[in-house]
Amino acid sequence: MNQPIRQRPLSVGPLRAFEAVARLLSFRGAAEELSLTQSAVSRQIQSLEEEIGCTLFLRGTRKVELSGDGAQLLPTAIAVLSRLDLTVRQIRRSRGRSVVNVTTFASFASLWLIPRLCEFQQNFPEIDIRVSALDRLADLDDGEHDLALRYTSGHDLGAPGELMFEETVSPVLSPWYAESTRNGRLPVLRQPADLAAHALTEEDDPRPSATYLSWRRWLTAQGQAELEPLRWMYFNFTYQQIQAALAGQGVALARLPLVHEQLQRGELIEPFGRAARLGSPFSYWLITGPNAARRPEVQQFADWVREQAALTRSALAGV
Repeated sequence: MNQPIRQRPLSVGPLRAFEAVARLLSFRGAAEELSLTQSAVSRQIQSLEEEIGCTLFLRGTRKVELSGDGAQLLPTAIAVLSRLDLTVRQIRRSRGRSVVNVTTFASFASLWLIPRLCEFQQNFPEIDIRVSALDRLADLDDGEHDLALRYTSGHDLGAPGELMFEETVSPVLSPWYAESTRNGRLPVLRQPADLAAHALTEEDDPRPSATYLSWRRWLTAQGQAELEPLRWMYFNFTYQQIQAALAGQGVALARLPLVHEQLQRGELIEPFGRAARLGSPFSYWLITGPNAARRPEVQQFADWVREQAALTRSALAGV
């Protein structure tokens, strides 16, 4: 005789335990993530299996695998829990202080965004800013991030965006490093070929955009495709190259939108002048999440970013 189909709604607790075990394929890992004991997670999974009337996991001696029914349930469980968590975050945010969650990459955060944030916070002290500096592109539909400041080509935005400013690279060095070339302690830098006697800082990045930030591309454009410097210094991030240049450790190929203030203050100089600047098909973009665009605090922060981007464009024209 067939058992009657249960109609009672599932509890969220066992469903969350199921999602964690299915994602980690480990009862122990799920227990650590959920701050529960392993036996508590096992009881929740057993309860869920009894509620649904099927086996969700194939339990082996050394491993755990999803059953066919478990694999069918998992996508729905992920979607339900994600939607639930998003709604809870939105409710909490509406009940507390206004927060704008910004995602960008580490060098942009360090060199462009963070030095300017003090002005925004002075004008909008009631708005908190949370910056996530990620090497991967965050999904603005996930509810975790409200606004993205990205570096990409216009064809690869992934969402409607506003151009902030375009990319330009140029060799830079510190003034006292330049003075060392003038007083004879280091070889003089008069033309690109003279870089053969100097250390060059290079961004060690496998992404396609790094090709347009490379010394090899710039040297080729200057007719020095085969030039080898005194030594290479490789760094993961642009801001590390700039720190090395400011410390007088060599010559950096700088992204001018990120260092124009150092150039204006005389902390960095371009040894070959404006003629040595080189453009790129990659640019800096502002993207606002579709679910966040209507919130006043996000609109205010986006307007402030637009103002700062306009100042950067003007400064680049005058540097």
